Amino acid sequence: MPTKVETKTNELCEAILEQLQAGGVRQRIDTFLADDTARTQYESLMNMGQALQEKQHNGQTLDPAEISAFEKDRDALLHNPVASGFLDAQEEMHDLQHSVQRVVSKTIELGRLPAADDLTEGSCGHGGCGCHDH
Repeated sequence: MPTKVETKTNELCEAILEQLQAGGVRQRIDTFLADDTARTQYESLMNMGQALQEKQHNGQTLDPAEISAFEKDRDALLHNPVASGFLDAQEEMHDLQHSVQRVVSKTIELGRLPAADDLTEGSCGHGGCGCHDH
């Protein structure tokens, strides 16, 4: 028999799924995953970005041509409606996840449901992380 927390967690997850469905998030992700061109374009850009980041991290100078090629490919990706829809969907999912985590973390930290002010104090929701003044 599930605990009350497990039951409420399942209800929360169902509500999240409904919100993602209603906002078209899942559809945009599925459309992207079914589009080989958009996926390849995205993966290529991510690989290029990672290579540039590693090069920079290792103290190597980035060639202006490499930066220009990356920016050109990034602009092309952002102008692809399937890819930009996917990126927007990813951001919406991240924002939703962050929002839920912040409220749950604050609830545990405070020992009560957080008020709106508790969530807008500049805290990331992770007590003791040092990201804000106490």
